[in-house]
Amino acid sequence: MWYVIEGYDGEDVLAARLQARAAHLQRLQTLLDQGRLLLAGPCPAVDAEDPGPAGFSGSVVIASFEDLGAARAWAEADPYVAAGVYMRVDVRPFRKVLP
Repeated sequence: MWYVIEGYDGEDVLAARLQARAAHLQRLQTLLDQGRLLLAGPCPAVDAEDPGPAGFSGSVVIASFEDLGAARAWAEADPYVAAGVYMRVDVRPFRKVLP
């Protein structure tokens, strides 16, 4: 089943985000290679493709997991969590309708 994982950035975490980014992306690449990633990306903190020093307000990942517990465990092991980038992570089931 698909699950949406929303990570919400804390304040002044851009440097920590950039430092943990490679490890974060590596985990997403693994999901992609396994055919389990629908989409992933950051949410700019301002209305711009490149938010510059404003950074990001968080990230969204939609991926397939065996169950909600597995999705939560994967989310909790994210390098952004370990680095203190995310102040909160929400995980919930997602039903893809379109396209």
